[in-house]
Amino acid sequence: MLQHFKFKPMFENSQLPGWNISFFYKNERIAGEYHPDGRIVWLSKAPEDEEKIKTMIHELMLYHVYD
Repeated sequence: MLQHFKFKPMFENSQLPGWNISFFYKNERIAGEYHPDGRIVWLSKAPEDEEKIKTMIHELMLYHVYD
């Protein structure tokens, strides 16, 4: 389970899409960039169970950003 999921726009005062994301997974802080096409670029070490984590992130972003 992801804990303390946070996101913020990559570009302040801009209409350009893209978000910086961060969260904790198995007591490890993970950071990345979430792009409008759903691509995630990890700024830290990629998490274990990467595909499972990507699915969770997509669901959270759909709920918080696109809803």
